[in-house]
Amino acid sequence: QVQLVESGGGSVQPGGSLRLSCQFSGFTLDTYPIGWLRQTPGQPRLPIACIDRTGKTTYADSVNGRTTISIESTEHKAYLQLNNLKPQDTGAYYCATHPWLGTTCPVQDYDYWGQGVQVTVSS
Repeated sequence: QVQLVESGGGSVQPGGSLRLSCQFSGFTLDTYPIGWLRQTPGQPRLPIACIDRTGKTTYADSVNGRTTISIESTEHKAYLQLNNLKPQDTGAYYCATHPWLGTTCPVQDYDYWGQGVQVTVSS
Protein backbone atom coordinates (compact mmCIF):
# COMPACT_ATOMS: atom_id res chain seq x y z
CA GLN A 1 0.00 0.00 0.00
CA VAL A 2 1.44 3.34 -1.08
CA GLN A 3 1.80 5.85 1.72
CA LEU A 4 3.50 9.23 1.91
CA VAL A 5 3.91 11.40 5.00
CA GLU A 6 5.35 14.90 4.82
CA SER A 7 7.04 16.90 7.55
CA GLY A 8 9.13 20.03 7.94
CA GLY A 9 6.75 22.81 7.01
CA GLY A 10 6.62 26.07 8.93
CA SER A 11 6.87 29.83 8.81
CA VAL A 12 9.89 31.65 7.43
CA GLN A 13 10.81 35.17 6.41
CA PRO A 14 11.40 36.07 2.75
CA GLY A 15 14.83 34.92 1.66
CA GLY A 16 14.82 32.08 4.16
CA SER A 17 15.07 28.34 3.62
CA LEU A 18 13.15 25.22 4.58
CA ARG A 19 13.74 21.52 4.08
CA LEU A 20 10.67 19.38 3.64
CA SER A 21 10.81 15.63 4.22
CA CYS A 22 8.68 12.80 2.92
CA GLN A 23 8.62 9.33 4.42
CA PHE A 24 7.26 6.94 1.80
CA SER A 25 6.36 3.27 1.84
CA GLY A 26 4.80 0.69 -0.46
CA PHE A 27 7.14 1.45 -3.35
CA THR A 28 10.73 2.44 -4.20
CA LEU A 29 12.22 5.01 -6.53
CA ASP A 30 13.24 2.08 -8.75
CA THR A 31 9.55 1.57 -9.55
CA TYR A 32 7.81 4.95 -9.35
CA PRO A 33 8.96 8.57 -9.49
CA ILE A 34 8.53 10.92 -6.56
CA GLY A 35 7.33 14.46 -6.86
CA TRP A 36 6.39 17.47 -4.80
CA LEU A 37 3.21 19.38 -5.44
CA ARG A 38 2.24 22.82 -4.21
CA GLN A 39 -1.17 24.36 -3.72
CA THR A 40 -1.17 28.10 -3.21
CA PRO A 41 -4.31 29.99 -2.12
CA GLY A 42 -6.94 29.98 -4.86
CA GLN A 43 -4.88 27.78 -7.16
CA PRO A 44 -4.96 24.08 -8.04
CA ARG A 45 -2.39 21.64 -6.74
CA LEU A 46 0.51 21.72 -9.20
CA PRO A 47 3.75 19.74 -9.53
CA ILE A 48 6.91 21.69 -8.77
CA ALA A 49 9.63 19.04 -8.57
CA CYS A 50 10.21 15.45 -9.63
CA ILE A 51 12.90 12.79 -9.34
CA ASP A 52 12.89 9.42 -11.06
CA ARG A 53 14.78 6.11 -11.17
CA THR A 54 17.25 7.44 -13.75
CA GLY A 55 18.26 10.24 -11.38
CA LYS A 56 16.63 12.83 -13.57
CA THR A 57 15.17 15.83 -11.75
CA THR A 58 12.78 18.40 -13.14
CA TYR A 59 11.41 21.63 -11.67
CA ALA A 60 8.63 24.05 -12.39
CA ASP A 61 9.78 27.45 -13.64
CA SER A 62 8.41 29.06 -10.49
CA VAL A 63 10.93 27.27 -8.25
CA ASN A 64 13.77 26.39 -10.65
CA GLY A 65 17.12 27.53 -9.29
CA ARG A 66 15.81 27.84 -5.74
CA THR A 67 14.73 24.27 -5.09
CA THR A 68 16.38 20.86 -4.93
CA ILE A 69 14.65 17.50 -4.77
CA SER A 70 16.62 14.56 -3.43
CA ILE A 71 16.10 11.09 -2.07
CA GLU A 72 17.64 8.78 0.49
CA SER A 73 16.60 5.40 -0.88
CA THR A 74 17.82 3.31 2.03
CA GLU A 75 15.65 5.31 4.42
CA HIS A 76 12.68 5.61 2.02
CA LYS A 77 12.81 9.37 2.37
CA ALA A 78 12.54 12.18 -0.13
CA TYR A 79 13.44 15.81 0.51
CA LEU A 80 12.64 19.20 -0.94
CA GLN A 81 15.11 21.95 -0.15
CA LEU A 82 13.51 25.36 -0.58
CA ASN A 83 15.84 28.37 -0.72
CA ASN A 84 15.35 32.10 -1.17
CA LEU A 85 11.70 31.70 -0.30
CA LYS A 86 9.24 34.32 -1.47
CA PRO A 87 5.76 35.23 -0.19
CA GLN A 88 4.27 33.65 -3.33
CA ASP A 89 5.74 30.32 -2.23
CA THR A 90 3.21 30.25 0.60
CA GLY A 91 0.98 27.23 0.36
CA ALA A 92 0.51 23.56 1.10
CA TYR A 93 3.22 21.19 -0.09
CA TYR A 94 2.58 17.55 -0.86
CA CYS A 95 4.83 14.59 -1.57
CA ALA A 96 3.39 12.42 -4.34
CA THR A 97 3.93 9.51 -6.67
CA HIS A 98 2.58 8.19 -9.95
CA PRO A 99 2.37 4.40 -9.73
CA TRP A 100 3.15 3.39 -13.31
CA LEU A 101 6.30 1.35 -13.93
CA GLY A 102 8.77 3.09 -16.17
CA THR A 103 7.42 6.57 -15.62
CA THR A 104 10.08 9.26 -15.82
CA CYS A 105 10.05 12.94 -14.92
CA PRO A 106 8.39 15.26 -15.53
CA VAL A 107 5.09 13.90 -14.25
CA GLN A 108 1.89 15.93 -14.58
CA ASP A 109 -0.66 13.60 -13.01
CA TYR A 110 0.04 12.12 -9.62
CA ASP A 111 -2.22 9.49 -8.10
CA TYR A 112 -1.05 9.36 -4.48
CA TRP A 113 -0.02 12.14 -2.15
CA GLY A 114 0.31 12.72 1.56
CA GLN A 115 -1.61 14.97 3.90
CA GLY A 116 0.61 17.94 3.07
CA VAL A 117 2.51 20.49 5.12
CA GLN A 118 2.00 24.23 5.26
CA VAL A 119 4.74 26.65 4.27
CA THR A 120 4.19 30.31 5.10
CA VAL A 121 6.57 32.99 3.89
CA SER A 122 6.01 36.42 5.39
CA SER A 123 7.85 39.21 7.12
